[in-house]
Amino acid sequence: MGDTYMAKPSEATRKWWIIDAEGKPLGRLATLAASILRGKMKPTYTPSVDAGDSVIIINADKVKLTGNKLKDKIFFTHSGYPGGAKYTPYEVMMKKNPRLVVETAVKGMLPHNRLGRKVIKRLFVYRGSTHPHDAQKPAYWQGGE
Repeated sequence: MGDTYMAKPSEATRKWWIIDAEGKPLGRLATLAASILRGKMKPTYTPSVDAGDSVIIINADKVKLTGNKLKDKIFFTHSGYPGGAKYTPYEVMMKKNPRLVVETAVKGMLPHNRLGRKVIKRLFVYRGSTHPHDAQKPAYWQGGE
C-alpha cells in the first residue's frame, strides 16, 4: 500500500492570484478566496500545512449581496468593553468600508486557529480596480467559482 503524501511547509510554491469582485455574490467570492488561501485547489493540499497562494481582491465596493441582505443583514463589532457592541447595517458598511466586509467574510471561512491567523495575512483587498502588487506578477483567476 502507498503512503499518504503529507506536504511540508518548505515545499510550498506560492503564486499570486487576482479575483475581480465586480458583480460576484459576497459568499461565493469569500469561499473561492478562502480555498485558494488554504491551498485546497492544489493536489498537494494538507489540512495542517500552510501551502496556499496569495489572493488580491479588486473592486470590493462592487461586490453583490443577494436578496434583502443589504438592508437586513447586520455587521457586528465589539470593543471588548461593557456596552461596546456596535450594530451596523451592511448598506452603511458597503458605503463606508467595503474592504472590511470582504475581509471579514473570507476570515470567517478560514480555520479559527493559528493557521487561519497566518493564512489571512496573504489576503489583500482593494476598493477600486488598482493594486500595488504588480511586482509579484499576479494572474487573474479564471477557474471555476
